[in-house]
Order: sequence, then C-alpha cells, then structure tokens
Amino acid sequence: AVAARAEARRIRIEEDVPPGLPQLEADATAVEQVLVNLLDNAVKYTPEGGTVVVHAGVERGPDDGASGGMIRIDVADTGIGIPAEHLPRIFERFYRVDPARTRDMGGTGLGLSIVKHLVQSHGGDVRVESRVGAGSTFRVTFPVVQSAAAV
Repeated sequence: AVAARAEARRIRIEEDVPPGLPQLEADATAVEQVLVNLLDNAVKYTPEGGTVVVHAGVERGPDDGASGGMIRIDVADTGIGIPAEHLPRIFERFYRVDPARTRDMGGTGLGLSIVKHLVQSHGGDVRVESRVGAGSTFRVTFPVVQSAAAV
C-alpha cells in the first residue's frame, strides 16, 4: 500500500542496505510494523516528486566489537519537515503536529508512538532530526543477535 501511494505521487523510494548485515535481535513482525509506519509517514508528508531513502548499517559499541553493536535503520525524506518545537512530543500517543491536516490524511496520531514502543521493547532506540521545508530523518536501532562465542 505504501509503495502504491508513493508511485501515485511520483515519490521515489530508494534503498541503501548493504549486503551481509548481522541478524537483528527483534521480532520480524515488529520490525516490519516499524518500517511500514515510518515509510507511510515519509510518503504522506513528502510532496509529489520527492524522495524517501531507507538506509541501514551497523553501529558498534564503544568497545567496537564484542558487544555486537546495533543495526541502524534510517528513513529519510525530502518532505515538509517538523517544526523544532514539536520534535520532543512527536512520539507521544495521539500527538499531531497539525491535527487538521493529519485527520484529512487519515492519521490517528498513533504511528510514531507505536514505533517508539516496538523499538524500545526490543532494546533499541528511535530518534528524529528534521528541518522545516527540508525533510526528516527517523533513525531506529535494534540490537544485533549475540553469537554464542560473544556470550
């Protein structure tokens, strides 16, 4: 559904996921729900002809090895951006930057709170950077599966 909406609005979805990433310590359904929510928002708030990029990589811990690190997934868009005064609250349940607009677009104000809950329940974190008129980047991290040798 997200891909069809993006195509209808001529929004390119690009993927920058290197091969051979370690396995996540997370439920596949939860990770899928996180990505669907973030991609849906990115497409919803990106003007026609814009771009959404999904990038993944590994963040190592301070010891750069034995801890296994975290898988980092960024969803970046060329959308309308979020005013700075709203950033601290956007992960709250039912919070909407522009209630009238999100209601018109079918938003409930639950998507980002669901993202936060799912990511944190798996030992990860979620952050956002945004500039009005320049777009937003949502970054989620999930722990890497620990190998038996590292335990």
